[in-house]
Amino acid sequence: MVRQMCLSLPQNAGPPLLAAGDRLSVRATGVMLDDEFVDLTPTQLAMLRALVARPGHVLTRVESAHAMPGPGDESAVEMAITRLRSALRDPSIVQTVVKRGYRLAVDPG
Repeated sequence: MVRQMCLSLPQNAGPPLLAAGDRLSVRATGVMLDDEFVDLTPTQLAMLRALVARPGHVLTRVESAHAMPGPGDESAVEMAITRLRSALRDPSIVQTVVKRGYRLAVDPG
């Protein structure tokens, strides 16, 4: 059973996105960034999933607050995005859209 899971899980992860020159694929508890797994907190993972759900589109601060586990306000959203950028080690993967929100910096494909 473990062998079958190891074979099928990568196929179920969905195709990787290219963001800011990096190959990004969301997993259950983190993200594969190129060929390296980066473990994320539940809040970081929720924010990344919300951004990946609509790559390249702006996720407003209100939508970002709703994506967070538990209550969130604008300050909590900013802190979550800052921590996500830090965890990804390339802050340009998540772009700030002034006065609107955030978006995943997807490469034209």
